[in-house]
Amino acid sequence: MFEWIMNPEAWVALLTLTALEIVLGIDNIILISILVSRLPTAQRQPGIIIGLSLAMVMRILLLISLAWMMKLTEPLFTVFNQEISGRDIILLVGGLFLVAKSTHEIHHAMQPEFTENGKEIEKKRVSFVSVLVQIGLLDIVFSLDSVITAVGMASHVPVMVIAIIIAVLIMMLAAKPIGDFVESHPTLKVLALSFLILVGVALMGEGMDMHIPKGYIYFAMVFSVIVEMINIKMRKHLLK
Repeated sequence: MFEWIMNPEAWVALLTLTALEIVLGIDNIILISILVSRLPTAQRQPGIIIGLSLAMVMRILLLISLAWMMKLTEPLFTVFNQEISGRDIILLVGGLFLVAKSTHEIHHAMQPEFTENGKEIEKKRVSFVSVLVQIGLLDIVFSLDSVITAVGMASHVPVMVIAIIIAVLIMMLAAKPIGDFVESHPTLKVLALSFLILVGVALMGEGMDMHIPKGYIYFAMVFSVIVEMINIKMRKHLLK
């Protein structure tokens, strides 16, 4: 079980896989931060911690059940000469939910409701349990991508599990600063939600066997963030 410790290639795979898990988990952090933003302030940090913990447990369970994972790729039925597997259904439903949820949040941000005297109505609070259920369901979708990457990068299950645990612990430390920063900059929040729509469309494309290179998506995200950070700095200088 621990023979991989003396294998240099396993350590290289551990470092590389940990970095990839963190990159693949950025969209997960953004989504969790936006979902918990509807909770009372005191419940937001516990929601982030529990949400990321759910993601970690989900990924480890999927890794342990590799045999079941392989069955997900077997065709269940055919639609218009397109074979549909269990994995395709999960990606399609998850991608569709991600697009719908992100679009709803953008609409809410762009058109807030007001009372008769002109005051903005406070955001409707949601229950802690309902937020955790949404996070858990979407963790399954994000975990599929993460686990498939892990299986392709490393041949030792302990290496994959350790990489996932390290990545999630780092994400737990980074989640609150990222969430606070996104929440305090409305335009950046809309941009983050647009990223999630892009990810949702990519997931649906994967579910229909239309493979979209992840590099294109992440390049578009990084480029957009750089442009928006420049805009934020410019606005600060103009306000001064």
